[in-house]
Amino acid sequence: MPEKENMVDDAREDLVGEGAEEIIEGGDGEQMDHAELTVLLEDARGKADEHWDQCVRLQAEMDNLRKRSERDLVNAHKYALERFAGELLPVKDSLELGLAAFTAENADPEKLKEGVELTLQMLTTAMDKSAITEVNPENEPFNPDFHQAMSMQERDDVAPNTVVTVVQKGYLLNERLIRPAMVIVAKAP
Repeated sequence: MPEKENMVDDAREDLVGEGAEEIIEGGDGEQMDHAELTVLLEDARGKADEHWDQCVRLQAEMDNLRKRSERDLVNAHKYALERFAGELLPVKDSLELGLAAFTAENADPEKLKEGVELTLQMLTTAMDKSAITEVNPENEPFNPDFHQAMSMQERDDVAPNTVVTVVQKGYLLNERLIRPAMVIVAKAP
C-alpha cells in the first residue's frame, strides 16, 4: 500500500493546473486507484505526443519558410536588374542599327540624327520607368549633396556659388544619388 500512496503523491506533483487535487481524489474523498491513474497518465502522454508532433511540424515549417525567404532574397538580388535590362535591349538594338547605317554609302545625316534622337528617347523612357532621374542643375545654387564642382569661374552676371555650366549630368535612383553632376560654379570677381 505505501507504494500506491507514493505513486499517488508523485502523480499529484506531476499534475499541473487548477483542480489537480480533485482529479486524483474522487468526489467522496477517496483516492483513485491505479487503473484510473494509468488511464490519466496515458491520456497525458497522448496529448504530450500530439503536442510534440505539432511542435516538430511547426519547426519544419519555420525552417522551410526561412529557406524560401533566403532563396527569394538571393533571387531578388540576382535578378534585380532584369526589368531594366529588358528595357535597355531595344536601345542597344537601335544603336547597332544606327552604327550600321553610318557605314552605308548613301547615309543621310538627317535620318541618322533622327535615329539617334529616337534612341535617346527610348533610353530616357527606360530610365524613367526604372525611377532614374536626371540632375541638371544649370543656373541653380551649388548643392554639394548632388553636385561636384570641377572648377570655379569668376562671373559678375550671376550670383556667387551658382552653377554656370554642367559638364556632366548627374542621376538619382529613387531619389538616391548614383552619380553627382559635374559642374562649374560661379564666384565673385
